[in-house]
Amino acid sequence: MSIFNRKSAEPQFDAPTTAVEDISGDYTIDPTHTRLGFSTRHAMVTTVRGQFTEFSGTAHVDAATPANSHVSLTIQTASIDTGVADRDGHLKSADFFDAENNKEITFSSTQVERDGDDWVVTGDLTIKGVTKPITIEFESNGSARDPFGNLRIGFEGGTSINRKDWGLTWNAALETGGVLVSEKIKLEFDISAIQNAS
Repeated sequence: MSIFNRKSAEPQFDAPTTAVEDISGDYTIDPTHTRLGFSTRHAMVTTVRGQFTEFSGTAHVDAATPANSHVSLTIQTASIDTGVADRDGHLKSADFFDAENNKEITFSSTQVERDGDDWVVTGDLTIKGVTKPITIEFESNGSARDPFGNLRIGFEGGTSINRKDWGLTWNAALETGGVLVSEKIKLEFDISAIQNAS
């Protein structure tokens, strides 16, 4: 059997902890323990991954009445990082994000729903002056009290978007068919947030 057909069991992290039963409150995203990532197909054959390294965000969590919750996020466009300087430079250029003239990417929630440990956040994503709604599904990773006394909550989530909807239309055709960069982009969120001091 080909090694490419073998599927190994996905490794599991330790079980989430619960420091408090009710996580309601106001939180600030911890950028040093949060990843705002993305992935896309390159040349139709491989996946390129990247992330934004400079951002800030806040959340108000109402566990009893999730509809009262809200999230806001501001990302510095020029902080895009795929691990290759030339590629990052192209992404920052007018072909893609035009980071010099569009310094921030923003997200503001318009609806929050909850079903147990699963949360669904819908909101407005603004890129290059274009605002479109997206819906992100999150799973709670529990809560913890860190060694400094901070109450932390964690969430993992993701969604997919079509970059052309935000005017990110650059591409190049391949001789074998298809395009150099896929239109579909997967967004990946690993969130750690610290409860604000009361």
